[in-house]
Amino acid sequence: MGFDGAVWRVRAGEEPVGEILIDEADFPWLSGSFTTGPGFTAVQDLFARELALLEDERWEEWESAYDEIRRRVSLSSPDGPVPEFLLHIEGDRAWFRWSDEPFGEEDQGPSDRP
Repeated sequence: MGFDGAVWRVRAGEEPVGEILIDEADFPWLSGSFTTGPGFTAVQDLFARELALLEDERWEEWESAYDEIRRRVSLSSPDGPVPEFLLHIEGDRAWFRWSDEPFGEEDQGPSDRP
């Protein structure tokens, strides 16, 4: 699958949270411009908190915050939903990694920007 120009979708249930237009691929991370959807305001503070905790290296609190994101949103590739992902959204940018399989223990922790 080529990534540049692909559109990935973030949803909260049936509500569109936003779309990510991929403009950079640095395996295993993809990043791109983020356009908000009607559901973004309901999760915006979660993403802001997650990034603040990540930057402050408050790992246990970060895990809890990210667990809430995973409960509330889903990520879909152009081919359909992905079962596992780590997604960050800041302003008009989003970056993430994903897997068709559940992440292993070594893949579950936070990571800096690609």
